[in-house]
Amino acid sequence: MTHHDPRPEAIVHAEHARLDYHDAMTYGDYLQLDAILNAQKPLSPDHNEMLFIIQHQTSELWMKLMLHELAAAKVALAEDRLPEAFKMLARVSRIMEQLVHAWDVLATMTPPEYSAIRPYLAQSSGFQSYQYRCIEFTLGNKNAAMLRPHAHRPDLLARVRAAFEAPSLYDESLRLLARRGLPVPASHLERDWTQPYQASDAVEAAWLQVYRDPQRHWDLYQLGEELTDLEDAFRLWRFRHLTTVERVIGYKRGTGGTSGVGYLRKMLDVVLFPEIWKLRTDL
Repeated sequence: MTHHDPRPEAIVHAEHARLDYHDAMTYGDYLQLDAILNAQKPLSPDHNEMLFIIQHQTSELWMKLMLHELAAAKVALAEDRLPEAFKMLARVSRIMEQLVHAWDVLATMTPPEYSAIRPYLAQSSGFQSYQYRCIEFTLGNKNAAMLRPHAHRPDLLARVRAAFEAPSLYDESLRLLARRGLPVPASHLERDWTQPYQASDAVEAAWLQVYRDPQRHWDLYQLGEELTDLEDAFRLWRFRHLTTVERVIGYKRGTGGTSGVGYLRKMLDVVLFPEIWKLRTDL
C-alpha cells in the first residue's frame, strides 16, 4: 500500500506544480489583474459603493464580449456560415442571462445605502454606456438622439455611430432569407440603416414560409429560434433592470436625467424582431 502524505505542501509537491514564476507569465499577468483589480476607485466613504462599481464594471466586460460575438455573428450570417452564427448567438443569450442575475446582487443594496452614494455619482449614468448603445443599435433599436451623449468623446462617438449606420443583426438575417429565395421585399434589403426598423407583412410572410416547412428550411428555422431566444433574454435583462431600479430608488429621476423607472418601462415596449413574434399568432 502506498503511503500518501496528507500535508498540504506534500500534496502540492506530488502534483509537480510550478511554484517559481520569476521568469514566466503568471495568471495575473495574462489577465492584466493589476489593471482590473485597481480600477475600483470609490468616491464616497460608504461601504456599499464597491458593490455598485463592480456590478457595473463586470456588466461592461460582459457587454464587450456580447459585442465581440454579435459582430462575428453578423459576418457569419453574411457569409452563410450559419452553424458558427448560431453558436455565437446562443453565447450572447447566455451572457444576457448572466447580466439578468447580476441585478440580483445589486438588489441587495437598500434605498438608504444607495442614497449615501448617489450624490457622488453626479450625472454619470448607465444611460451613457456606449457599449450598451452599440448593443441596442446592433440589435436594431436605432435612435439618432442616442448619439449625443457621446459627442464629447470623438473616439467613442465614432464607435457608436458605426453601429448606428450599419445593418443590424436582423437586417443581415433578412438579407440571408432573400439569398435563399424567400420573398423579402426590396424595401427591407436596401434601406437607410439609421432608421428604426418598420415591421412588414411581407417579411412576416417570408418567415411564415420558413416556419410552415421547418424541414425544408431547417437552418433558417433555427435562425428564427435563435433570434427569439436572444430577444427573450434581452427582455428579461431590461425587465430586471427596471425592477432593480424601482426597488432601490423608486420613482426618482435617474442620475443621467431620464425619468428613471418611467423611461425603463417605455423601453420594455420595444420589439426588435417583430415578425418573428407575430407569426406565432398567424401560424
